[in-house]
Amino acid sequence: MGRDGRARRIRSAAVDVVRGIRSLPLAKEPSVATVGFFDGVHLGRHPREVLAPGSEPRLVTTVERKAELIAAAGIDVLVVLTFDRDFSLIPAGDFVRDVLVRGVHAVHVAMGVNFTFGFKARGTMRTLPGLAAPFGLGVEAVDLVELGDRVVSSTSIRDALSSGDLEWPLSALGRRFILDGEVVTGHGRGRGLGYPTANLRTWPRLLLPGQGIYAGVAEHRGRRYRAAIDCGTNPTFGVEPLHVESFLLDFDGELPGEPLSIGFWSRLRDEVRYDSVDELVSAIEADVTRTRELVPDAAVG
Repeated sequence: MGRDGRARRIRSAAVDVVRGIRSLPLAKEPSVATVGFFDGVHLGRHPREVLAPGSEPRLVTTVERKAELIAAAGIDVLVVLTFDRDFSLIPAGDFVRDVLVRGVHAVHVAMGVNFTFGFKARGTMRTLPGLAAPFGLGVEAVDLVELGDRVVSSTSIRDALSSGDLEWPLSALGRRFILDGEVVTGHGRGRGLGYPTANLRTWPRLLLPGQGIYAGVAEHRGRRYRAAIDCGTNPTFGVEPLHVESFLLDFDGELPGEPLSIGFWSRLRDEVRYDSVDELVSAIEADVTRTRELVPDAAVG
């Protein structure tokens, strides 16, 4: 459901995205369903935003990018439901009947072993088989995935990104972390230094990686460019709010107002305050050189 509460149905990345509980029931075709927060699938709300305001985590992906990833996994329909106060009060049995059975016509559901649902999280994978049985609904509990001795979870991925660690997210996600946003006009300092940067405005709930300088790839309307990325506060010019700005290597054009996606490949160094502009320019030159070395030709173009 969109932030305005209106139900909508769109096509995105070859997956049919259905937004809003009022869009249910779907066309009456049997389905196999799974339910979860899936981090950025959900448009604008994490359950803790309703149940414990102020404690909700940052999100790793936008709903649009998550829809693309879900489509790539072979899912046909994505139903996005806003977790608001009314939704939180739905009893577990009613959720099974009204959403799973009548809403999406599920004949089989597969959920993580730690999945909970319904009012006060009273629905669990121990109670779900009993609630599902009257409807002939099959239930499958899926074990948590571990890599080494570490559980793959959105929490562990967020923790790693917040500390500037890109290796665990790469392993746990199976892809590089990408930040989506829109380019906005900045102070113009980069242009004056000979390295014009694209300042990225993101949805405020999206997670930004830990402060530092990174090498990566920027994608703009299907074209990809090496990018030296500053996730920081510009300490040489005074402290600003944490933000992301990128110098796109071999790019010639204007980007303000344009969509831009930034893929993070490698953390180069800490962001530090320099005593002079010349020192800062020398550091940027080294960052650009290192970025060109780390990002292969095959990743751009």
